[in-house]
Amino acid sequence: MIYLDNAATTRVKPKEVVEAVSEALTTLGNAERGTHSASLGASRTVFSTRMKLAKFFNAEGPSNIVFTMNATEGLNIVIKGLFEKGDAVISTCLEHNSVLRPLYQIRDEGVGLSFVSADKLGRPNYEDFERLINPNTKAIITTAGSNLTGNLVDIKRVGEIAKKHDLLFIVDASQTAGVFPIDVKELGIDILCFTGHKGLLGPQGTGGIYVRTGVDVRPYLSGGTGVQTYSEHQPPEMPTRLEAGTLNGHGIAGLDAAIDYINEYGMSTIHDRELSLMWRFYNGVKDIKGIKIYGDFETSDRCPIVSLNLADYESGAVSDELFERFDIATRPGGHCAPLMHKALGTVEQGAVRFSFSHFNTEEEIDTAISAVRTLAEE
Repeated sequence: MIYLDNAATTRVKPKEVVEAVSEALTTLGNAERGTHSASLGASRTVFSTRMKLAKFFNAEGPSNIVFTMNATEGLNIVIKGLFEKGDAVISTCLEHNSVLRPLYQIRDEGVGLSFVSADKLGRPNYEDFERLINPNTKAIITTAGSNLTGNLVDIKRVGEIAKKHDLLFIVDASQTAGVFPIDVKELGIDILCFTGHKGLLGPQGTGGIYVRTGVDVRPYLSGGTGVQTYSEHQPPEMPTRLEAGTLNGHGIAGLDAAIDYINEYGMSTIHDRELSLMWRFYNGVKDIKGIKIYGDFETSDRCPIVSLNLADYESGAVSDELFERFDIATRPGGHCAPLMHKALGTVEQGAVRFSFSHFNTEEEIDTAISAVRTLAEE
C-alpha cells in the first residue's frame, strides 16, 4: 500500500519507536506508583520524555508538560478549564472539530465565541483578530496549520496580537509539531496542545499540553495520582494537577524514542523531505484537466498536504477508486473541518486529501500522480 494519509496519523514509525514500545510492554510498571524497579523504570521514562518535550518546545521545564492521550483531550482540558460564563474567545475558520466542538459546548454555557474568517484560498484574515476583540475577550485559539488545506497560520503575528491585548494565546499544533520548530517563548504561546502520533512519529494514544508557568487550568479529570492520597482534591502542583490515573507509559516510551529520532535525523531534514514530496505531487497533478486543488500554494512553506477534487465526483468515490485500483490510501470527506469546507465551498463534495511522510518515496509519488491522471482521463 502507498500510504498518503499521514495528516491523520503517520503509519510508518521509526524502528526505534517500535522497539521502545515493545521493550516497555515487557518491562515497565506504573509510573509514580511504587519504589520497585518496574515502577521506577516507568517513572524515569515519563520524566525523561517530559524533559525532552520541554526542550523540544523551549518550555520552562518538565513540570510545564502534561501528558494526554491526544490533542483532542488536551484541547478539551484547556478549553473547558479556562473560561467562565461571560468570557469571550476568538478562534478561526481553519479549526478542526477538536477545537470547534469544545468551543461550541462552552458557548452554549455562556461564553462568547467569534471566528476569524478565511479567504478563497483558506487563509485567515488577520485583521479580524483585532477587530473581534471585546472587553471580555480572554483568549485567542488557533491551529498552527490547517489539516485540510495545509495552510500555515502566522503564529508569531497572532501571538503578538494576543500579547498586545493581554490575551491568552492557545495553539493547536497537531499538524505542525515534529515537522516545524515551535518555540513557545519566542512565539508568545501560553498553551500548546499537541499529539504524539502524527509529525512527532510516536504511538497513538500519546499527546500533551504545554502550559506556561502562571496560567491556571482547572482539572478536567480527578483521581489517582500517586501523591497526596489523603487529600479530597486533585493536587494543585503541575503537571499532576491536569493528570489523573495511569499514564500511557508504553506509548510515552515510544514518544521518548520518537523525539530522539527527530533530533538525530533532523527536523529540518524531515521538513524539507516532506515538502519536496508534496511539491512533486502538486506539480504533477495541478494541470490535469478536471482537477481542482484547495489552499495557498503561492507560499513555499506549508504543511505537506494537497487536497483536491476531480470534477464534480464525490470525494469518497475518488478515494475508494484510488485505494481499490491503485492501492493508494488517502482521506476523503469533511476531515473534521466543517468551517474550512464552508469557506472553500466543498461542504457537499468534500475533498480528497493527500498527505506526505518523509518515509514516502519519489516512486510512490509518481504512482499517485499517474493514478490521478488515469482517473481524470476516464
